[in-house]
Amino acid sequence: MNKIQLFTENPKPKILCLGAHSDDLEIGCGGTILKLAKEYPQADIRWVVFSAEGDRAVEAKKSAITFLSGFESKVIDILTFRDSYFPFIGSVIKDYFVKLKDFSPDLIFTHYSNDAHQDHRLIAELTWNAFRDQMILEYEIPKYDGDVGNPNLYVPLDENIVQHKIKNINTAFPSQNGKVWFGEETFLAIMRLRGLESNSSSKYAEGFYCRKIVISK
Repeated sequence: MNKIQLFTENPKPKILCLGAHSDDLEIGCGGTILKLAKEYPQADIRWVVFSAEGDRAVEAKKSAITFLSGFESKVIDILTFRDSYFPFIGSVIKDYFVKLKDFSPDLIFTHYSNDAHQDHRLIAELTWNAFRDQMILEYEIPKYDGDVGNPNLYVPLDENIVQHKIKNINTAFPSQNGKVWFGEETFLAIMRLRGLESNSSSKYAEGFYCRKIVISK
């Protein structure tokens, strides 16, 4: 298994984090974000949640502040596009992506292109449509649909980060605690499985899908 290190010559990378709904980013790549905060505290972060209103918007903002606390520079956007209707309002969401291009990120976290949720798929599609020269990592969301697959890129996570991620999610999103899928067992299980697949020394990892990597000097 080949191993790579991100940003070897860039102490202040720009990182764009895209989530369709409140809690998507935290579940999909929260551990990796916490790890990057330790390794690249000077990184410039742009965190975008496309659909969150009312209590869910409050939760999304609170969670983003917690997960990004280790970074010196961050911008958090909590938007109000209509949940479950993204494919039908795609043009206005694409307009927002056009504005995001000015950020010129080095790394982008977005949804898995084959995600069963229509909102997730559209965000992934528009990410690839808008950004051509960036490293794009697609994260996965475990759900009833059973659409998680075979990641081809892994980020090992030490146990402290794993527990920090789970605690932050459970604390930040009380509105979701009554859902049968939402809880420590689910979050821990997917990270343990990815840790097994990547032979992580800590036993835990997050998995991502990377369509294309260009290696240059």
